[in-house]
Amino acid sequence: MTATDGTQLLESNIDTETDGTGMPATLTQTNTNTQTNMTSIRIYNTLTGEKETFEPVVEGKVGIYLCGPTVYKEAHIGHLVGPIVFDTIKRFLTHCGYDVNWVVNLTDVDDKLIQQSQERGISMSQVATEMTMDYCANLLAVGVDQITALPRATDHMGDIITMIEELEKKDFAYAVDGDVFFDVLRDKEYGKLNNRSAADQQGEGGGAAAKKRSPGDFALWKSAKPDEPSWDSPWGKGRPGWHIECSAMSRRLLGETFDIHGGGLDLKFPHHENEIAQSECCHGRPMAKYWLHNGLLRAGTAGKLGGKNDRDDDSNQTPEQAEAGKMSRSKGAGGLRGLIERQGGERLRFFLLRTHYRSTVVFSEEAVAEEGKSLDKFYQFFERYERITGKPFYLQADDERKLDLDKAADNVVQARTQFIEKMSDDFNTGAAMAELFQLLTSLNKYADASDLENPKARKQEDVESFVTCTEVFRELSSIFGLFAKAPPKSAGGGGDDSLTDELMQLIIKLRADARENKDWGTADVIRDAMKAAGIVMEDRDGGTTWKQE
Repeated sequence: MTATDGTQLLESNIDTETDGTGMPATLTQTNTNTQTNMTSIRIYNTLTGEKETFEPVVEGKVGIYLCGPTVYKEAHIGHLVGPIVFDTIKRFLTHCGYDVNWVVNLTDVDDKLIQQSQERGISMSQVATEMTMDYCANLLAVGVDQITALPRATDHMGDIITMIEELEKKDFAYAVDGDVFFDVLRDKEYGKLNNRSAADQQGEGGGAAAKKRSPGDFALWKSAKPDEPSWDSPWGKGRPGWHIECSAMSRRLLGETFDIHGGGLDLKFPHHENEIAQSECCHGRPMAKYWLHNGLLRAGTAGKLGGKNDRDDDSNQTPEQAEAGKMSRSKGAGGLRGLIERQGGERLRFFLLRTHYRSTVVFSEEAVAEEGKSLDKFYQFFERYERITGKPFYLQADDERKLDLDKAADNVVQARTQFIEKMSDDFNTGAAMAELFQLLTSLNKYADASDLENPKARKQEDVESFVTCTEVFRELSSIFGLFAKAPPKSAGGGGDDSLTDELMQLIIKLRADARENKDWGTADVIRDAMKAAGIVMEDRDGGTTWKQE
């Protein structure tokens, strides 16, 4: 299948004899297609509070950084919202012709990780490895396979230390007894993301509070405590603060200024505010052009979702309000693996894309199942497609099906135009999904009117027109990351449990690191988990390869 470059959209000029269903009964190409400009992409920028025309830093290229999880416990459903949203955003931007580099970081050194390590009696790296594997498996199950890089903080310790040194030289950071803090009062623009004054900030308490010049100062480097993981630095042994990790990794992988920085609304303060302060004081230029914050999940009751009360725009919500209302592990979120097994990864993805990414989503398993009934309509159509054409709807490895808008019906091309326009309006997946449903209805009506399931009555040209229009449907659904593979029969009608080489390479690297550090326990955990999943890892002279049994 081919796709447009996102700047122009073809429209057909077709002489049709309609049957009253909205699809033509016959299609006859009479004129060549003309070209029309596609609506420009507009993005709501949290930093300015306005929708802005998207203009990348480098023409034709897009850099995206999404804050990933702290890998100290199993992933919960809240961890998947951002990845599903930004996986879809990358798919759309790629469809529009951009070369997209999407980075999702993994925080693998943190107080919570250290606590888990001590409670379980295993190394911090082993905890991080186990939970990273859990996170990656869940990403794959919901079809998130567009990530370019999954950097770990511990792999970028040199970048982190270098950036802290630069801030210290520029007098934005100061060291006290092995700790290094960022001086918020030195940053004249501190608080601009959240409209807060640096002087009004209240910092954390504890022993570090007495070392700070002002309460709002935050740690860039923390001096080592007994029996905790640590790294050598100009200030002595220690480990980085949370915020500096993202600034250092985004600079390394995307540059000093990149296009889109994303994350949950609860990260606006202090995490994203502090990232901006560190990066912009260090470089003297904007960190990111556009700041995108997805809404959060909140626990709801059973029943169908819909309407303003169920899905509210989070744009003006404070981080504290977002934090108070969101679903989290402490508020009952969890059991993600079991949830995916019961509902299917595709059904969860479909549920989250039915609304705008900036909205709160009222979440319950009953609501997922209710909305999933709509998903079943698509699966029924795919079975119908196979009955009519004798070919599976789902693409095979060697399948090459072409999108030919020259031969598509007017209303199909119009639905495609509307879909692209709605996605171009701040990635409005909820509105674009309505166009996908409309297209499904049109395809079914055409099949009925043309009697396509009757081998004796149907015409070959009608079948060909049906296939052509279905390819438009396939193109648009692929932007959502839906319907790439047939759903597992045991997964409630949805799911995509395929493995991508990108994430397998991360697992291979985690195992190699463990073996190099003689951390045989972690290496064994990886080997056994992969074997249980039906994956064989083979060590060769040129490196480690993998295959599914």
